[in-house]
Amino acid sequence: MDECKKLFTCDFCRDIETCRRPEKGQNHNDWALSNRMSKIKKKIMIMSNKGGVGKSTVTANLGVALSEMGYKVGIADVDIHGPNIPKMLGVEGGKMKENQNGIEPLTINDNLKVVSIAFMLPNPDQPIAWRDAAKQPFLCDLVRIFNWGELDFLLADLPPGTGNEQITMIEEIGKAGKVDGAIIVTTPQDVALLDAQKAILFAQDYDVPVIGIVENMSVLTCPHCNEEIDVFKSGGGKRIADKMKVPFLGRIPLDPEIVSKCDEGKAFVAGDNGSKNTSAFKEITEKIVA
Repeated sequence: MDECKKLFTCDFCRDIETCRRPEKGQNHNDWALSNRMSKIKKKIMIMSNKGGVGKSTVTANLGVALSEMGYKVGIADVDIHGPNIPKMLGVEGGKMKENQNGIEPLTINDNLKVVSIAFMLPNPDQPIAWRDAAKQPFLCDLVRIFNWGELDFLLADLPPGTGNEQITMIEEIGKAGKVDGAIIVTTPQDVALLDAQKAILFAQDYDVPVIGIVENMSVLTCPHCNEEIDVFKSGGGKRIADKMKVPFLGRIPLDPEIVSKCDEGKAFVAGDNGSKNTSAFKEITEKIVA
């Protein structure tokens, strides 16, 4: 009997009930996972231990920025209870298609594709009230049954915290290699910095290299007088990076334009508009790929 060469796991296979292949089950699942992950050069987790710091904003714009640089990029929206990536990229209501290779991520442009549980909901307003046991299969499927293909970067947009979703991503990807790094997103105020430090320690405990810290909502420039206002303080990201001896990637200003672009489903970093926001973010992106 020929070996099964289907690129998705046995649980997803329509022939599961009748299959008699000796490699059925975990052996095939491990092979399928290894096959998928071997085509992805770098797997990066975007983390914050605190909600509301702009982690998804950073992920969406990093994906667009990398794709505009010519890199092949995938975004895995791991935030099951608050999947915001489709909204930020203007693909709300999108549907993924299934074929012999698994489920195809939704294509944003020639170099960028996205997977989100939001694409699977019949009603976008429907809350997902799952305990960890119910979330586990979907988290595993993010790297097993979705046909990511050849990628330079897979960006995992994680929910806040250092729990089930984070550990599962590290363990699943670790079965076929390793997570190549974590980017920690924070805002400058003290309470966010305390949580950022915990995220750094979590990554280090699981042997995930910290690529660096991004300080979001760093400073607001008054549109009338150009005075810079530290709404949430400023410089905290650099201080915690120095304290924890990890790289500081840069600051993203607090700007109403960023909010408007996200609400419109447009990446503020798209194109070369010469704005302070775009310049700051592209400098961060260049440090990540260096």
